[in-house]
Parts: sequence; structure tokens; C-alpha cells
Amino acid sequence: MAGKLIIISAPSGCGKSTIINRIMDEGTRDLQFSVSATNRRPRPGEQHGVNYYFLTDEEFQTRVANGEFVEFEEVYPGRYYGTLRSELENRLAEGHNIILDIDVKGGVNVKNQFGERAISIFIKPPSIKALRERLEGRGTDSSAVIDERVGRAEYELSFAPRYDHVVVNDVLNIAVDQTKALIDNFIEKK
Repeated sequence: MAGKLIIISAPSGCGKSTIINRIMDEGTRDLQFSVSATNRRPRPGEQHGVNYYFLTDEEFQTRVANGEFVEFEEVYPGRYYGTLRSELENRLAEGHNIILDIDVKGGVNVKNQFGERAISIFIKPPSIKALRERLEGRGTDSSAVIDERVGRAEYELSFAPRYDHVVVNDVLNIAVDQTKALIDNFIEKK
């Protein structure tokens, strides 16, 4: 039986990565993490095909021109990230379920392409105020960066209605349980 896609998107600071990591760490489901492609250079310790598929600018653009991505985005000027169609199709054909940790526009695009073979879950903060407090609590970003992230989050939240499900991450353990239940129901559905 072919595998299924689980698309999870959220604005920065909403706990998406934490939720995904908790679910993946349980190891009780056949879930594999999708490896994205990028044209940035590897950071120390990163490996090609494990952390990312590291492509040159030319390789990335050639693959875009050839329609090899199900989605891609210029996240920063000249810096691209995307999901290779072959990465998904090969694993799905092997019967594995794949989790995509993906931006909101990419999530909508992948869901549109894969239809019933995919579930899309949007992780939402309880409020913009709570999101700002979480970002400030991290202590990793300047006020200007936090303002930029909050502004981007307001835009990204407008995509929530285009997702199959919305999980509000007010209490982390509850959000994890809700997300797991959605994934389990989707995987078990024939």
C-alpha cells in the first residue's frame, strides 16, 4: 500500500518543530521526515541527503525549470528551499508515510497536488500576543526580528482556513495529542 503525506505548517514560534519531534521520537508510527533541498552551503556537521539535499544555484534552478519540485520558495534573497517530487514519490511508493515541515504556501501547494493522499495540519498560536511572548522568551532574536516574525505570522495565519485541520498550541501536550490523533486517523483511513 502506498504511503501518505502529513503536511504540518505554522508561523515561527508556534511549536511546530517541537510537536513534530515529539511525535517522531515516539517511534510508534511509520513516519519519515521529508528531506528538503536548498542552494545554501552545508553547515558544520550537516550531510547531503540527511539534513538537506545541497544543490548549487545552477542545479536548483535547473530542477525548478524541469518541474522537479512539488514546491519551492525563495525564503531569503537568493536562498531557496524546496521539496523534490522524487523524494516524496519514491518513499510513498515504498509504503512510507512522510511528514513535511513546510511553510504555509508550500503546504497549500503540496496538498493541492496530492489531494486525498495528504493531510494538512496548521499549528496556530493561541493569540498573536502569546506568540510574541514566546518569541521574546526564547531570547534569541532582537526586537526588530521579533517584530518581523510577528508581522509575517499575521500573514501566515491567513492561510489556516486552507488547511484540513487547525490545532491551537496553547498547551503543548494537548496540541501534541491532537496532532497525533489527526495523523493516526488519517493513516488508518483506507
